Amino acid sequence: MTAIRIGIMGYGNIGRGVERAISQNPDTELVGVFTRRDPSTVQIATENVPVRSVDDLENGAATDVDVLILCGGSATDLPEQTPRYAKMYNVVDSFDTHANIPEHFAAVDAAAKEGGHVGLISCGWDPGLFSLERLFGNVILPEGADYTFWGRGVSQGHSDAVRRIEGVADAKQYTVPVEAALDAVRAGENPDLTTRQKHTRECYVVLEEGADAAEVERQIKEMPNYFADYDTTVHFISQEELTRDHSEMPHGGFVLRSGKTAGGYPCVIEYSLKLGSNPEFTANALVAYARAVHRMSEEGAAGAKTVFDIAPAYLSPLSGEQLRASLL
Repeated sequence: MTAIRIGIMGYGNIGRGVERAISQNPDTELVGVFTRRDPSTVQIATENVPVRSVDDLENGAATDVDVLILCGGSATDLPEQTPRYAKMYNVVDSFDTHANIPEHFAAVDAAAKEGGHVGLISCGWDPGLFSLERLFGNVILPEGADYTFWGRGVSQGHSDAVRRIEGVADAKQYTVPVEAALDAVRAGENPDLTTRQKHTRECYVVLEEGADAAEVERQIKEMPNYFADYDTTVHFISQEELTRDHSEMPHGGFVLRSGKTAGGYPCVIEYSLKLGSNPEFTANALVAYARAVHRMSEEGAAGAKTVFDIAPAYLSPLSGEQLRASLL
């Protein structure tokens, strides 16, 4: 069995997770970590794998890469990186700005088709696995309602938004589903829920010396697009407490479809994730889908893809015969 040769662009939390996920999959091989920084300053865990300059990607020297997994940020890196590298390589990204997915898909599609490569976007758990569950729910129960709850878990974007407030030294923000709302959906009540009724937000904030706690709390609770539409609780704690109690990045959530069959029988479909580490789990999904991208490329596919376009069998290292015998 020839291993799928994977390169990693970027080496933050997701990049480190991808490296570990590759080590769990014997049919994948890490051939390089690519960085815009001085390669000598990036230390990876896998022995005998080079840390390489991004110039190797730019000039086409990374001919040993079957699939490039892009581990940058959705807001800044991926809108530029994914179309750029899809011209030269098969790529997978975790772009998660839901409102901008159509625009991102179009840019990657044009670039990937120009280069004859496959570019998978928005891979992870939401968008990604949760997207699939919403699709399954809609086609199986065409008369019904969708519900997605996130948490309890750390929101990286909301945490960053709090840290940008003047007077904040550090912060973590947790998204928390409202249990009463979740229970009503599970009971098949099909409630019409507002944003505030579905989730609350909890902020753990370390203040800079001399900062006005009341003003910081006001700015957090009134921040549009982040906190203004939610019931938000702000806890002021020390840096030691934040480091001790909030250094991990757990997350998860629930996707539910509540509806009725044509005969009027109520049904609820529920899918849930409880993740000890958001970036580690996302990395595992990226590696599984890199396998699928490689297979589709070998079959001559090109252009942008989403999880909707990937046959489940393409994700597994097992053959069709093995899957039918063990999992069907």
